[in-house]
Amino acid sequence: MSFRLQPAAPARPNRCQLFGPASNTKLFAKMAASDADVINIDLEDSVAPSDKDVARANAIEAINSIDWGKKTLSVRINSLDTPYWYRDVVDLLEQAGERLDQIMIPKVGCAEDIYAVDALVTAIEAAKGRKKRIAFEVIIESAAGIAHVEAIAASSPRLQAMSLGAADFAASMGMQTTGIGGTQENYYMMHEGQKHWSDPWHWAQAAIVAACRTHGVLPVDGPFGDFSDDEGYIAQAKRSATLGMVGKWAIHPKQIGLANEVFTPSEGAVSEAREILAAMEQAKANGEGATVYKGRLVDIASIKQAEVIVAQAELIASS
Repeated sequence: MSFRLQPAAPARPNRCQLFGPASNTKLFAKMAASDADVINIDLEDSVAPSDKDVARANAIEAINSIDWGKKTLSVRINSLDTPYWYRDVVDLLEQAGERLDQIMIPKVGCAEDIYAVDALVTAIEAAKGRKKRIAFEVIIESAAGIAHVEAIAASSPRLQAMSLGAADFAASMGMQTTGIGGTQENYYMMHEGQKHWSDPWHWAQAAIVAACRTHGVLPVDGPFGDFSDDEGYIAQAKRSATLGMVGKWAIHPKQIGLANEVFTPSEGAVSEAREILAAMEQAKANGEGATVYKGRLVDIASIKQAEVIVAQAELIASS
């Protein structure tokens, strides 16, 4: 291990992030009553330019008036290349109450983007005497974003989570696809005359996970566009979980349960993790640094893996 310890990520459930446009007020109560861990009220892509002001007012009213329970409540502001983002930040922090937990910043390309938002947020918090420190989540959606991903992950102590936005990312990279997430028809290999589809998002996800884990940030998988394809969503989510991501977006309510199931450790996985920890405790008592569990070697590294599973299960159970 490096002399510099890897910081822990925020201890919050983040299995599913449910999105809904702030222009559609009928969705708010349903979002609050859902099983999603994180609610993202959207002011960006799902809101037409002509509706930006009304949507912003709707979001503020919803934050102040709806019971959101224990959910992490977040608002996705408009990107920094638009004329809307500064008013999003100012109005949210000056008019929305302390219930707001987080601002999601889209299309982040460099650490300086976060610095700009952080400076504005810090000034408003001080001026208004806000007691709760607003957290940030960023979305990596461009070639610049993935190229600067580690600097972005280290950019602000407010940063708690980072997501991959597949659609804009694909466009920025010049990828020949119109799908949002999942496998792509032309991204395959041939073996003995058979096509084998691989994951075009794998490398970007791995880069995000590495940057996030280095700097104590939660890595999150983004949207899966075809909400009629449950199997495809589950497959994408399982790949993300295997890589170390903690959750996934839901752009439709039916995806909430799928995300929660994938990112909640199964009873079997938790039981096995606890057995590994018990086996290693016995090995330590015997003066041994490793032992055998179900025919395979387990050691100090195995403890760390098992502890991740148990901690995640306990966090979810206590939420």
